[in-house]
Amino acid sequence: MKDQQMQATSEAIVRPNPARTTPVVALCGVTKRFPGVIANNDVSVQIWAGEVHVLLGENGAGKSTLIGILSGLQRPDEGHIEIDGKPVEISSPRQALGLGIGTVFQHSMLVPSLSVVDNFTLGGSWWRCPDRTGTAERIRETARQLGLRVDPFALVATLSLGERQQVEILRALMRGSRCLILDEATAMLTPHEAVALGALMRRLIADGLAIVFITHKLNEAVAYGDRISVLRLGKTVGAITPEQLNAATDAENTARIIRLMFGETAARSAHGLARAASDFGPVVLQVEALRTQAGSTPLRDVSLAVRAGEILGIAGIDGNGQKELAEALAGQLACSGGSVKVNGREVGGLSVGGRRAAGLRYVTDDRLGEGTVASFPVAMNLVLKDIGAEPFWQKGLEKSHAIHAQAERHIRDFDIRTPTHHTPVGKLSGGNIQKVLLARELTGAAEVVIFAKPTYGLDVNNIRTTRQRIRDAADAGKAVLLISTDLDELLELADQIAVIDRGALRGCVENDAGARDAIGRLMSAGDDQ
Repeated sequence: MKDQQMQATSEAIVRPNPARTTPVVALCGVTKRFPGVIANNDVSVQIWAGEVHVLLGENGAGKSTLIGILSGLQRPDEGHIEIDGKPVEISSPRQALGLGIGTVFQHSMLVPSLSVVDNFTLGGSWWRCPDRTGTAERIRETARQLGLRVDPFALVATLSLGERQQVEILRALMRGSRCLILDEATAMLTPHEAVALGALMRRLIADGLAIVFITHKLNEAVAYGDRISVLRLGKTVGAITPEQLNAATDAENTARIIRLMFGETAARSAHGLARAASDFGPVVLQVEALRTQAGSTPLRDVSLAVRAGEILGIAGIDGNGQKELAEALAGQLACSGGSVKVNGREVGGLSVGGRRAAGLRYVTDDRLGEGTVASFPVAMNLVLKDIGAEPFWQKGLEKSHAIHAQAERHIRDFDIRTPTHHTPVGKLSGGNIQKVLLARELTGAAEVVIFAKPTYGLDVNNIRTTRQRIRDAADAGKAVLLISTDLDELLELADQIAVIDRGALRGCVENDAGARDAIGRLMSAGDDQ
């Protein structure tokens, strides 16, 4: 359905060729240096009213720095910014907002201890009481237009990562910005919600808004973009104009983008999914009637089985129990009932460390907040779950040589791009932090690996690398549970796909030609399914 919907959206687009002679925002020869790194090198980009301007590039290409400069978080070392053809200095986020530049960042900027509506009223006039009721009604109306379910009075701390991003999209849209920057805005949305956001962007630009849309999904870039700019190693390496996009097919435009990004013409090959049951080994992970009471969406009698060599996908709208399922299996969330077995052994009563020793591994979607300690070096993060255990500790004494030797092996084998293994992991790019997690969880005596949104926020190249690691894990005989809100990812990787809704599994389908429609029906079904 998503392909058909996106194709219909793309075909319906009449890409504008505005008669305006001055862009709303222009970056003119912008250069930004950090110690040892040139993040942006003489970058010039023009952002026009009535267009969705897609910004593409791998992690480290310079996109985040450009966003920071436009948002007032960074100031360029060389070059300048123009608004309506006039040079301006953007020295603070407040000034950026005053100039009509609104930004939805990839990482949440919400205050967790406040409600949704209170986050919306932050920064308002201090001499009068905020209109919480009126703001709440506007939140509900905007959410309705996007097809989202948002409770204005919900505490942000209780929301999932995807729900927080949806709230930030709503907040930015309600500010009436002239130029709206959406950084990975669809990364946590379902296919239907992504299409709804694409339709909303069309309506917004029809009213004269300029949109900068950052995404790693090339099909979205082609379907929703009116103009595309590609960054590589801090430089603008190419652009595709509205005329060029209109003159070529989606496949031709995608191939051109890949050439600009990677200097290669080969498109991503599809993964063969027609694997028979005989290709798998015995059941490794057996879950029966699993229930939880804690969490924003408690689990309700979840049962599933994953065999050796099999990839079982879990689809669903974010916030419907995916996080609770992953944490309950990993031992981070207490269960109120049910059973979890690994190779026939009950592990439901074991600690996180006990389950890890039994072969159960968990790759979290919260790489910095939960999966790693940002201030710790790469080497220590690679043994973070083995602190105190041999061979890295003996009789309570740290064996630095063993820790560093393993770090060097993982850095080499998983291609972790880091200056040294002493570098704090928080200084690495998102893709390299993910490689640290993969190296830690996929090595050793892993029997079952749970992946939670493993490619969220990654660039195209790291998405490929991570997905190949998932395939390799299954091919090596590991049982893989893949939780993702990216339906295309599940359709590419999984052998079977189950749908979770409000803490319950609605059903499971084989990944065949009719899987997309079947999943869509399960995702839209009610409690009677």
